[in-house]
Amino acid sequence: MARWEPDARGRLMLAALALYTERGYEQTTVADIAQRAGVTERTFFRHFTDKREVLFDGSATLQSTVVAAIADAPSDALPLDVIGAAMERAAVSMQDRRDFARQRAAIIAATPSLHERELLKLATLSTAAATALQTRGVPPVPAALAAELGVAVFKVAFEQWISDSPDFPTCIRAALAELSALHRA
Repeated sequence: MARWEPDARGRLMLAALALYTERGYEQTTVADIAQRAGVTERTFFRHFTDKREVLFDGSATLQSTVVAAIADAPSDALPLDVIGAAMERAAVSMQDRRDFARQRAAIIAATPSLHERELLKLATLSTAAATALQTRGVPPVPAALAAELGVAVFKVAFEQWISDSPDFPTCIRAALAELSALHRA
C-alpha cells in the first residue's frame, strides 16, 4: 500500500462505484473498497460512515444548493417559479457529474436495500425546500406542495438526463413546462 496519495475521498468513491458495478453492492465490503483505493479501512471510515454513504455523499450539497437558490429568488416570485429555478440551479451544479450519476442510479436501481435511503434523501430535500419557502413567507401547505412538485420535477428530469439527454438544466425546464401544461389542461 502506498504511503500517501492525494484525494483519498475521491479514490474511495471511484473504487466503490467500480466495485459495486463489477460485483454488486451487497457483495462489496469496505475492505474491498479500501484495498482498491489504496488506503486502509480506517481511512475509509474517516470519510464515510458506511459503504452506503459513498452513494449519498452529495445529498447535503444538493440540499444546500436548493435552499440557497430559494433564498436568493426575487421576493415577488411565485412559489412554483422559485422551486423550479432552485431545481434548475441544482441541475447546473450536477451537470459535470453525469457519468457518476448514471452509475450511482444503476447501482441503486439494482439494490433494493438502497431504495429506502434514496427515498429518504428526496424526502429530506422536499422538507428543506418547504422550510425555505416558508421562510420566504409562503404558507405551510402551499410551501409543501411546491416543494413536493419541485422534487417530482427533479426526479423526472434526472431520469431523462441519465437516460438520453446531455443537459440536465434543459431536462428540468422541460419537466416544468410539462407540469405547467398539466395545469392548463
